Amino acid sequence: MKSALCRKLGIEFPLFAFSHCRDVVAAVSNAGGFGVLGAVAHTAESLEIDLKWIDEHVNGKPYGIDLLIPNKMEDKEGGLTAADLEARVPPEHRRHVASLLAQHGIDTADLWSAGQGGHDYTDNMREGGAARLLDVAFSHPIRLFVNALGVPPPSIMKRARDKDILVGALTGAKEHAVKHAKAGVDILVVAGTEAGGHCGEVSTMVLVPEVLQAIEDYKDIHVLAAGGIATGRQMAACMAMGADGAWTASVWLTTAEAETTPTVKKKMLAATSRDTVRSRSRTGKPTRQLKSAWTDGWHGESAPDPLPMPLQGLISRPALAKIDKLAASGHEGAQRLATYYVGQAVGLMNTEQSARSVVYDFMKDYADAAQRLAGTLET
Repeated sequence: MKSALCRKLGIEFPLFAFSHCRDVVAAVSNAGGFGVLGAVAHTAESLEIDLKWIDEHVNGKPYGIDLLIPNKMEDKEGGLTAADLEARVPPEHRRHVASLLAQHGIDTADLWSAGQGGHDYTDNMREGGAARLLDVAFSHPIRLFVNALGVPPPSIMKRARDKDILVGALTGAKEHAVKHAKAGVDILVVAGTEAGGHCGEVSTMVLVPEVLQAIEDYKDIHVLAAGGIATGRQMAACMAMGADGAWTASVWLTTAEAETTPTVKKKMLAATSRDTVRSRSRTGKPTRQLKSAWTDGWHGESAPDPLPMPLQGLISRPALAKIDKLAASGHEGAQRLATYYVGQAVGLMNTEQSARSVVYDFMKDYADAAQRLAGTLET
């Protein structure tokens, strides 16, 4: 493609794929797009393993990583111990979670045992913890670092600049985009409310041109459209509005390589675009995820208000890990509760296929859409 961003990153097609699965990242980069590994839940050791594996499988093709360093969260500076944070969780929230699971036939006797929910990655959402992960990432040939929630810290931006690594940031509102631009980011991932995971309230079709207009004085920033994009024709529509490419995430969750559990993948393949909900029940900040008995249980009149980040994660991670494990064994109550981040594009994700074939489908669909658009012009 004739694209400044493609030339800058050395890619054939400006399709960016965010995934927690290294296999998806490698497959997309190998197919001509750009894979981005979601790294917030990693330890330094596990990130080293995954990045080394990616290096060995992409044959020098570019890829990046994504972290989550919010500008606002409880104990942002890390002055509290893990026990201090746990003590800030009100008893009624633990009771609510236990009651919700018990209503669906799940034994909660060991729910709050140490280690439930896996690695506690709260510290990775602080600048110091993120810097330790970036120590690992910057020892590999990554080409892009993206912060998924908030303006990237200046110290991290400087480290990336020193290594000629582009810096990106997700934004769900015009005013946030301006803050990112003033901070000097290279790429804005403009994510509409249709997106899975953390998202704002404005639709992609409105937000992309709104942001482009707001940052028109900042000439060197590239904009990627995100939110609800699962086809090449949607990507073409966003680029017709002025975007430089598309940032996608949900569409990879039903690929053969994805980390998605079999229960959740089956639910996604059967879901419509109306089967998602924007909820604080998972992280404490609004995230779009698959509707389930879990999300319903946090939206009822008797439900407590979800806790701020990272406290909500301290009660959701152990519960959801237990739910996923039991759902995989066929537990019907757990299957009703099972959920995962996904956007409204889930209604377009109806078949399981390889990540490579998704990239090629995007390319063909994009080309067809561009030809249709060109055909509307008189010659």
